[in-house]
Amino acid sequence: MDPISPYIHRDISWLGFNYRVLQEAKDVSVPLLDRLKFLAIYSSNLDEFFRVRVANHRNLLRLGKKARRDLGFEPATLLKQILKIVNRQQKEFSDIFFSQILPSLKKEGIHVIRRQEMNEEQQAFIEDYFKENMLPYVQPVLLVKQKIKPFLNNGSLYLALHLEDQKSGEKNHAIVKVPSDELERFIELPHHDEDTHVVIMIDDVVRHCISWIFPGYDIKESYSIKLTRDAELYIDDEFSGDLLSKIKESIKKRKIGPASRLVYDRTMPSGFLKVLQKVFDLTDFDLLPEGRYHNNSDFFGFPDYGKRGLKEIPLSPIAVPALESKGTIFDEISKRDHLIHPPYHSYLPVVNFFESAAHDPNVTHIKIVQYRVARQSRIMNALIDAANNGKQVFVFIEVKARFDEEANLVWGEKLEKAGVKVHYSIPGIKVHAKMASVLRRENGNFKIYSYYSTGNFHEKTANIYSDFGLFTADTRLNNESIKLFNYLETKEKSGIEFKHLNVGMFNMTPNLIDLIKQEMSNAKAGKPAKIFLKMNSLQDPKMIDLLYEASQAGVKIKMIVRGICSIVPKVKMFSENIKAISIVDRFLEHARVFIFHNNGDPKYFMSSADFMYRNLYRRIEVVFPIYDKAIQRHVQNLMDLQLADNVKARSLDYQEENKYVVQKDRLQIRSQMETYLYIKRNES
Repeated sequence: MDPISPYIHRDISWLGFNYRVLQEAKDVSVPLLDRLKFLAIYSSNLDEFFRVRVANHRNLLRLGKKARRDLGFEPATLLKQILKIVNRQQKEFSDIFFSQILPSLKKEGIHVIRRQEMNEEQQAFIEDYFKENMLPYVQPVLLVKQKIKPFLNNGSLYLALHLEDQKSGEKNHAIVKVPSDELERFIELPHHDEDTHVVIMIDDVVRHCISWIFPGYDIKESYSIKLTRDAELYIDDEFSGDLLSKIKESIKKRKIGPASRLVYDRTMPSGFLKVLQKVFDLTDFDLLPEGRYHNNSDFFGFPDYGKRGLKEIPLSPIAVPALESKGTIFDEISKRDHLIHPPYHSYLPVVNFFESAAHDPNVTHIKIVQYRVARQSRIMNALIDAANNGKQVFVFIEVKARFDEEANLVWGEKLEKAGVKVHYSIPGIKVHAKMASVLRRENGNFKIYSYYSTGNFHEKTANIYSDFGLFTADTRLNNESIKLFNYLETKEKSGIEFKHLNVGMFNMTPNLIDLIKQEMSNAKAGKPAKIFLKMNSLQDPKMIDLLYEASQAGVKIKMIVRGICSIVPKVKMFSENIKAISIVDRFLEHARVFIFHNNGDPKYFMSSADFMYRNLYRRIEVVFPIYDKAIQRHVQNLMDLQLADNVKARSLDYQEENKYVVQKDRLQIRSQMETYLYIKRNES
């Protein structure tokens, strides 16, 4: 990247995205329990960020300056900036929870109380609960003059205690586990009002009963802490040896990896904090103050007590009858292409595609790439049924899908036992394509049916991730899908060419560059030139520089980027023709859509790839064209709805202010709701 080009570091931009999630938690127009859900999402996101990104920067700090000189940034400076931003967000998080959400819950008859607020009956209840349920799990450890250093489990909750010996007056410290990973985090207390629910968090139950565990000591102070560990799988020389064995071994080590963050109650005195730093060998970069409670991702499980009015009204997935009838799906796909848009559409067509293939006597082969998949999966079970029915099934499993490695290995073993041909990760790259193909005998010939998607074959996330999926029998695409599957089976690239599919590590990145340059040429020739890009993340410096060049050439560029956006729109002499927004709402925006004006004959593409360096240069991805004119118009209408969002859209800018796109003189357009209504009208 040219040093004078405006560029936001990916991690700073990501923190801006996570703040957009936090904005949803403080938005009073969002139903109350959904605001709690957004606090949980924010917290879960941040945990992963520290386990992966911050852990990586800490590792870079250990390198010498010579080893770091090509990074383009100084890790210590970046870490300070990250911690400053996160500290500010955490204070706002606490304010949202304590000053806004808890009082609002109270008005709705849900009282989240502390131990000092309990009456005698409630105290007796939790004391019995502690003795009967919690005592085996608390695991007290006395820190005897800092010689005993307990191992803290990754992400588990603990109380750090300051003790005083009742006889000698000697001061000491201890650690006690809060068993929220074993028991319910939220415990309902007895009460006598039918319309009221009284809840205490398990953290405060431990605080109330902790003196029993340390007889002879007075508990002077107690503060909650949590330690997260480096989650990266460091696979040495993955080009040699047994990659699968290395991954399995690395997964085991992940749970005992080096500390990447100690989260602590910000009211903890500095002297006490220094004691913990010494005990756990932590630097200042490892410390992050939070509020009284940690592991706020547990708010996903906060009880709703049947108060449906405190949640978004469920949107029933819209059926696609033509693709959900057993035994006829291939006839329907043969007639024309079909595009589905989960979670607005039902995901049943995808499940039906595989279940029909498994039992159709004319189907001979099924091929699929598995990146992330549900632990309970009808799709995977259909592949097992297909193998049991004598069909040839090939599954490429990308084991290196972070945090899904174990689930993928489990499914791989099940599939292999059923006779499925399973291939695992390729050294040095990830296979991130989302596609499947079915070969079927028809009239003495083979016909190929394929499904290309922007998202994973994951029935659970399909209910909350907004993605597109294309069913097609188009030979232009499907003959090339078989080429890609042949490569995944043989690892032999020679002689493989793609003209319609754009495939990462083959032709994808050069073709995307050519499409952008064509718009630049059109603009310079005085022709209309436009680019629309919707994706999860935009970070690659080369692609950003090219988009700046396109903007300077007069190409009008509109972007919808959910997460990381390192490009800076609306900068004079660089990006005056670039407009970028981000939409955060009830569904996770996960689809990738690229549209190039092409002098009035627009080209439409959908993609498994973002404009991240890793996607463009280190992964097998698929960018697939949309050839059907009716589907093109449908996609354009949907993207226009998103661009018109003035309720949940935020403007992306260099200051990362995340200001809502507000147009007071216009009708409010909340694109996700409008998308649902638009699709419902079209399917009726």
